[in-house]
Parts: sequence; C-alpha cells; structure tokens
Amino acid sequence: MAPKYIKFEKMDGVGIITMDRPESRNALTPEMIDEMGEAIEDCKRPDIRAVLLTGTGAAFCSGADVKNFVQILGEGGPQGLHDHIHTTADALHGKVVLGLRRLEKPVVAAINGVAAGTGFSLMLGCDLRVAASSARFLMAYANIGASADGGSTYLLPRLVGSGRAMELYLASQPLSAQAALEIGLVNQVVEDEALQRHAMETAVRLAQGPTLAYGRTKALFDQSWESGFAAQLDAETEGIADSGLTADFQEGIKAFTERRQARFQGK
Repeated sequence: MAPKYIKFEKMDGVGIITMDRPESRNALTPEMIDEMGEAIEDCKRPDIRAVLLTGTGAAFCSGADVKNFVQILGEGGPQGLHDHIHTTADALHGKVVLGLRRLEKPVVAAINGVAAGTGFSLMLGCDLRVAASSARFLMAYANIGASADGGSTYLLPRLVGSGRAMELYLASQPLSAQAALEIGLVNQVVEDEALQRHAMETAVRLAQGPTLAYGRTKALFDQSWESGFAAQLDAETEGIADSGLTADFQEGIKAFTERRQARFQGK
C-alpha cells in the first residue's frame, strides 16, 4: 500500500523523504513513523548515495501528535497512555532514529519551519542541518511534563554541550534559526525561498562524493563516544586500511597524483 503521510522519491542519487501531514504541522503518528522507517530502509539501495529529510508546509515537524495522546488517555487511562507511548517511542527509536544513524551515507535535514519535540530530536539524528531563516527550534517536552526522547538526550549534549542542552530542555522556549546557528545546533541558515534548492544541492554534492568513506567515518564518529582512545585508534586503523580495498580510494589517490577531479562511485 502506498504511503499516506510520507513522500519518498529519488533524484540525482538522493533519496528525498518528506513528512507530508501539513494540516497538523507534520505531527508524528505511529503510522507516519512506520512509513518513515520504510522510506529509510529504501534508502539503503546502492543507487541512493545521500538522503534529504524535510517537511511539507510551514513546519519541519511539530513533534508527536499530542491530541492523539489525549484521546488514548480518555479511552485507556494512564496505563493505556503509557503502553501507547512506549510502543510509539520504541518504533521511533528503532526504525527512524537508529535507521538514520546507521545509514552508511550522509543525511541532510532541510528544516523548513518549526522543529519541536520529536521533530527537534529527529533533525538531530541527521548529519547536516540546513535551516530556513524563519525556522524555529523548541524542545517542548517540558511544556507537557515529559522527559525527552528521539535520541535528543544523547545527541544534543554532544552538539552544544551538556549545560546548553539542559538549558534548552528547561527553558522550553523557541530558538531562532540564527541563534541555533550560533550555538552549533544547525550547520547553515539560508533564506526561506532558497532552502530546498540549497539543501538539495548539498545532498547531490555529497551523493557524488566518496560515500563509502562518508559512511565509515559516520560510524567511527558515533562509536567514539563509547570507545577509549586506543580502541578508537584501532578502529581507525581498520577503517582506513579497508578503504584501500575500495574503488573510490584507489580512484581518489590516482586523481590526486594526476591533479584532476576524482570520479567517485560509492564502491
């Protein structure tokens, strides 16, 4: 059955995943999470060498569908709400957050509007974050009496530091795109009308690069938080040695010595 709330297309080697529930500011439902997980699985195809994640309308993603939570609380009580949230968060983490982090290719977030709650966490799971100048960022969890999820308690302190991360959670106030850039929450800010073009150009450029090396380095960065220095050096040794077996590395060193542009194929 065709996805209802997630659009997925491939263009110029880029898998484009678009959250498409604009009437609710792309608030996430269990169905959307499942559809996004399926799209991320599709991005494992070898002909997709980079991924672009964005939203339709005025929001990137406003978080979880809280209205649905209220309905479930009324029908099933606190235990019913607990069970629903547990199942939903488990699917979000396993299918989407880990799915994005484990993709062996770069993921670019094009943040076209508000990124709040789970939407805030979702953009943290991407490798590069390009924001429209009108975008706003809000953890939002404390506003509904919830602890944070979506990998934000792991990823956010590593981006902005533990003190700043806790401040963002406790304040629960919107942060402008420029302020997000200044603290390292996003990589670039562009004018609203240029966002999709600029983010797509970034993704296409990455798709034309040595994507095997990108994927290996992404994995090394992620595992470095749990590794000792010596163990990380050993992992780097294996990674760069294994690069010597790839066509991209062999092409890269030849292009370097021949003073020409390398032609990478992701192999």
